[in-house]
Amino acid sequence: MKVVKFGGSSLADGEHFAQAINIITADPQRRVIVTSAPGKRNSKDTKVTDLLIQYANEVLNNKPYQQTVGQIINCYVEIANYFNVPPKKLAPIIDRLKELPSWHFPNHNYLMATFKAHGERSNAELMSLILQQQGYEARFVTPTEAGIRVTGTPNNATVMPETYSLLDHFSFNDSELLVFPGFYGITLAGHIATFSRGGSDITGAILARGLHATMYENFTDVDAIYAANPAVVDHPQAITKMTYREMRELSYAGFSVFHDEALIPAIQGNIPINVKNTQHPEKPGTLIVPDKGFQPADIVTGVVSGKHFAALYLHKYLLNKESGFTLRILNILARHDISYEHMPSGIDDITLILDRNQLDDELVDVICNEIQEEINPDQLEWIDNYAITMVVGEGMRNRTGVINDILTPLTEENIPVPMINQGASRISIMIGTYDRDADKAVRAIYHRFFAN
Repeated sequence: MKVVKFGGSSLADGEHFAQAINIITADPQRRVIVTSAPGKRNSKDTKVTDLLIQYANEVLNNKPYQQTVGQIINCYVEIANYFNVPPKKLAPIIDRLKELPSWHFPNHNYLMATFKAHGERSNAELMSLILQQQGYEARFVTPTEAGIRVTGTPNNATVMPETYSLLDHFSFNDSELLVFPGFYGITLAGHIATFSRGGSDITGAILARGLHATMYENFTDVDAIYAANPAVVDHPQAITKMTYREMRELSYAGFSVFHDEALIPAIQGNIPINVKNTQHPEKPGTLIVPDKGFQPADIVTGVVSGKHFAALYLHKYLLNKESGFTLRILNILARHDISYEHMPSGIDDITLILDRNQLDDELVDVICNEIQEEINPDQLEWIDNYAITMVVGEGMRNRTGVINDILTPLTEENIPVPMINQGASRISIMIGTYDRDADKAVRAIYHRFFAN
């Protein structure tokens, strides 16, 4: 059995829906379908999820919301009309969207989560209606019915382990097409909570593991995952096969084709993932597999850069002799609920790499002031324009001279490298640069390993 997930761009309108249905019905092993909310129909359009967020904010701020909910409903009506779905069958979906403001929520965060989740829920219900109308035995299954239990915050949920035992007992017959909404689960108190943005990938992976699928097919709008960002490198090489941990390392710095958190259930269930293009399903796409027995085709699998980082540099003589120095810094970050990404250090200095998205300028000043008062470093510097470039490949593990091969083209391009770090797995090397040099660094490294 295969689990098949379709992204928002793959379900944006009736024509895309029809292509998705062709894919589903072309392979009898594709029994479980996971839907995202409809994406943009054109460059001027707005994603349904963004409209639902707008809808929620209008409700919370007591502003008129009829126009926004009308836009949301119109998207589903257009898809339904493409397949001649009778208005009477579509009515429950429309009514539910209209009734959301009258529901009771524990707080505003749960309201936002519930509104957002209805992009996926409505699309899954509509998909099941269309499949039924075309003569297929399709069943719409909610996370409540399936037992997808979550914990954590309402808009950044985490699957609970008991979900998998509940999915083990979920009954269905071999002739059914099961249609699940992606992106959300149900808390123990019975409320909707969503995964992080793009979380339909996570739902697909949870179902693949819980229902013991042989393959998780993730259909999106690109032919494959590429060795570099096509917006940075012209016509980069497609990756035909890669390991879970290669994907995890590359996702960290910016590979956004597949949600990095979705790898965890797949890894735990040992489920291969195939990322494919909805418009070109005949193409092989990219296969993501366990690392055991994997034979890399290249030294480097991918190069990617993230520009959303900042660095806090501290210098203090005899730092290595001072007990608890690092702990005191981390306690300051913990007081403000800030996590650090990396912490390269020397005998007299330490650099904390932070995700800039967690911070605003006011919080930066507060943290720096507290560190100055409590730690009293000889030098304290905030580096705002920081980027991290990840060079990843299973083929690097037993290869000598890779660091030299990476740094040589950067030297030739006069790109400063304030930080370099090799992971313990030996399949990734992290390069710190300034954000103005990030794209240039990716191109230089890519051409060194892939030009020929």
